[in-house]
Formats: sequence, structure tokens, C-alpha cells
Amino acid sequence: MIDNVVARLQAALDRDQALTLFRGAIGRQSITGNEVNFVDFLEARMRELGLSSVSRSEFLPGRPNIWGERKGAGGGKRLLFIGHTDTVHVDGWREHWQGTEREDPFAAPIIDDAVWGRGSGDLKAGITASLAALSLLDKAGIRLKGDVAFAFVGDEESGQPGTGLSAGIKHFVGHIEAGEVAAPDFAVYVEPTRLAVYAAQIGFFITDITITGKSAYFGVPELGKDALRAAHAAMTALWKHSDEVAARSEHKLVGRGFLLITGLTGGGYIAVPERCTLSLIRKLLPGESLDTAAAEIEAAVRGAVADPEIRIEFAYPAGRDHPLGGTAAEIDETTTGVGLLSNAMAEAMTGRGGIEGAPFWSESPFFVNRLGIPAVYCAPGDIRNCHTFEEHVDVEEYLAGIVGFAAFMARYCGAAD
Repeated sequence: MIDNVVARLQAALDRDQALTLFRGAIGRQSITGNEVNFVDFLEARMRELGLSSVSRSEFLPGRPNIWGERKGAGGGKRLLFIGHTDTVHVDGWREHWQGTEREDPFAAPIIDDAVWGRGSGDLKAGITASLAALSLLDKAGIRLKGDVAFAFVGDEESGQPGTGLSAGIKHFVGHIEAGEVAAPDFAVYVEPTRLAVYAAQIGFFITDITITGKSAYFGVPELGKDALRAAHAAMTALWKHSDEVAARSEHKLVGRGFLLITGLTGGGYIAVPERCTLSLIRKLLPGESLDTAAAEIEAAVRGAVADPEIRIEFAYPAGRDHPLGGTAAEIDETTTGVGLLSNAMAEAMTGRGGIEGAPFWSESPFFVNRLGIPAVYCAPGDIRNCHTFEEHVDVEEYLAGIVGFAAFMARYCGAAD
């Protein structure tokens, strides 16, 4: 282990080169479905780094993943940095910022010591910081014993029609399971955490509930079956169930579970409404079963709507690592990789590196729950401004992320010199 590694890395850091890489990544529009535009950029940068076995493989036609590795001198652990290449849409961005420096969502201007643009935080800062970290080790003359691998996958974001089902990471994990890609000892998924280390994350599922009654002219409502009235009863039961779920337990890193009703549509014209649809999202804690939680919701709704002539249907449109949604995940905070990464980020930037829980769902459960590989989230960027017109990453935080990642690589994989 190199005792003065952070100071050595800070001295070797080329700020302008690191920012050029980051801004170039933002400039490659990669809204979900168009990942190839960014993958082309990444392939060039990965080959410039001298990564071996740089591979591209389409998880769907015209939509590739890319991965590669730097082989170490031998005798160290294998580390994987992984992130998604797609971003959410930019609908309304230009209109919102019209006439300002921020008008182009892909121009990556530096304003008030922050880099702005779609995908800056979610999550091109993390991807480019991880690649720049390996380059920084080269500049500092630090060779690793263990291997450092990178994998960049598509289809993580939802919102575009027919996308957002984690098709990219399912494809990549399949290569690991088949023995075609070496499994890491530890994985860092570069979702934005403001350089905290997220050792736990929530689970979720979305439920669309369709309630169908019978329409009737408003003058003779007794001939109909009111779907809106049934929906009111269902919502009352669901809010009560949410309170019960929240009272069950509290996880020290991700808080309490609950459900949130996110949509309601229905009604007719001068008639008893025949059809109504509800949408909800359920937050789960590590250890909670998606199947059990879904069954509880269905039981609550059916119990509230007792009329046998009213039909109730449930759909779960957001399957990820589970047919119903995404599972929650956590790893032991005392795992070696967690402590080393936390310490590296704390040294790279004062006040950072805390061990926390993710208030979002992303794809680390494919490693933690499916492959049994410890994984965390950590990267520059603030999830609170992602997916908004305010998406940006502080310059100093991004640069500290590079130093922190590089120091972590040196300590986790071991330094050959």
C-alpha cells in the first residue's frame, strides 16, 4: 500500500484533460435507445487507455454494451466499475433555458464552477471519473497488482417507449454467468452519490390497477357500477396499508417502506363512470419480498372493493431483476471494499465518503442478489438534480472523484511498485 497515494495522485492530476473527457461524454447524446452514440465515444477512450479485451455486444439490435479491462501484474483483487450509458430525455430543456448558456443540453458549459448538461450527473461524471482514475494512476507511475475492469451498459433509464427494463445489464451479467467475462471481487456502480458510498438501496415495483364497473345514464345510477367510487375505496385502503408498512420497521440506511399513489384516471360524460385506473409505486427495504408485498396490495384493494360485479386487474410494468420490479439490496458495511472506498473519498474531498443508503433503485442487485458479488454505488453528482433542467456536477467534486477512485484502485487491487 502507498501511504501518500492521495497526495501523489493530486499532484499528477491534469484538470483540463479530465474536464475535456467529461464534457466530451455529455456532448454524445445518448437518450435511452441511442446508447451507441456514447458507446462509440467510450470505445475510443478505452482503447486510448490501452485496455485489453475491449468488447462490444448488442443486447438489442443497434444497442450495444461495451466492456474491457486493465490486467494487473498479478496477485491482487479484481475490481469492476460499471455504469449505464443511457440518459433520460431532454423534452422542454431548450425552452426552459432559451437564450442562456444552458440552452443546449449537450454543450456541457462550465457555469459557477459546475458542468451542466443532460447526463452530467446521471451518470457520465461517474463513468468518465472511473476511466480518468486509471489514466491518473498511469501518470502517477502506479502499477496495480489486481485487474481493473469496466463495463458500460444500456437500457437502465425508463421513460422511452419499450425501454428501461435493464436489458443491457441482463445481457452483461449473462456473460459473467457463462464464464465469458471474469467475475469481479467487488463492483462499484457509478450512480451519483456526491462521493458517499451507498452500501444499501431500496427495492421497488410499480402497480397499475384497472377497476371496471358498468356505465349507466346519470339519471338512473342504480343501473351502473361506479368505478370511481370503487377507486376511492381502494385508495383509502392503500393509504392505510402504506401507514402499516411504514410502521413495521426502519432500515438505518434507507429508512421506511411505503407506497405512493402516483396516478388516477377515470370518469365519463354525464354517466356513471365504468372504468378507472390507479398507478402506485411501492418502496421496499432490504429483506422484503416483492411477491409478498404485491400480494398484500392486491388483498387490500380486493378487500376494499367487495362488489363481485366490479372487475379488478393488476399489472406490473417495470420488471427489472424480478418480474414485478427491482429487489432491494445491501452488503455488510464492514466489507473491505466499502471501508477502502469510503476512506479514499474522504481523503480526496473533505466531508465526503460517508456510508449511506440509496434512495433510488439502480442495477447493483444484479451483482449483490443474483451473482453474490458485493457492490456499492459511488460517484460524483447529486441525484436530486438529475432528470431535471438543473442537472449539473460541481467541478471540484468531479475531480475529487477521480482522485478517490484512483486511490481506491491502488489500495483495493494493490500497488505493484
